[in-house]
Amino acid sequence: MQPFDFKKDYILEDECVLLRSLQEDDAAYLLEFSLNEPETWQFGLVTAAGDENLKTYIADALLGRYTEKMYPFIVWDKRTQEYAGSTRFYDIQLANKTLQLGYTWYGKRFRGTGLNKHCKFLLLQFAFEEMNMERVEFRADATNKVSIAAMKSIGCVVEGVLRQNVPRVSGGRRDSIVLSILKEEWLGHVKAHLTKQL
Repeated sequence: MQPFDFKKDYILEDECVLLRSLQEDDAAYLLEFSLNEPETWQFGLVTAAGDENLKTYIADALLGRYTEKMYPFIVWDKRTQEYAGSTRFYDIQLANKTLQLGYTWYGKRFRGTGLNKHCKFLLLQFAFEEMNMERVEFRADATNKVSIAAMKSIGCVVEGVLRQNVPRVSGGRRDSIVLSILKEEWLGHVKAHLTKQL
């Protein structure tokens, strides 16, 4: 098992999806969603709606990689031969063997297609089996029922709710639900459960 290298450009793929490290010029591939689907980020901590916000979103993601706190990916749907969205590892703590998986979004036409489960499988497999993580955490707006249902469906365990812990893009503060998967759960049953769903 090789140590994780923030400088390396990783590619994760299966028959349906390819995830590769996000690059600055990827803004061109994601601009369509940024301009035409601003509601995509209604539950997010940051927005990529609009050209300038998208550039800032990508710049912040790349800064996170440079400072070794994040590792962002762009998502390519092999079935449609189109870029579909973005996701990332963040709050990466190599010493503690933990990270968070989030900042995940897809264009409208890619939602509900099974793409997300393929992405999550690849990311979880990489986190636990290549990066040697012991815990992968997920967070979402506690009112985002679709996102919470998706996380539960892949095997995440609800840990609790952080009350008003972060500001909402739309104003006010949000309650964040916290879920996680442990390495023993991944190897014990979650991986097999998720494989069947693919």
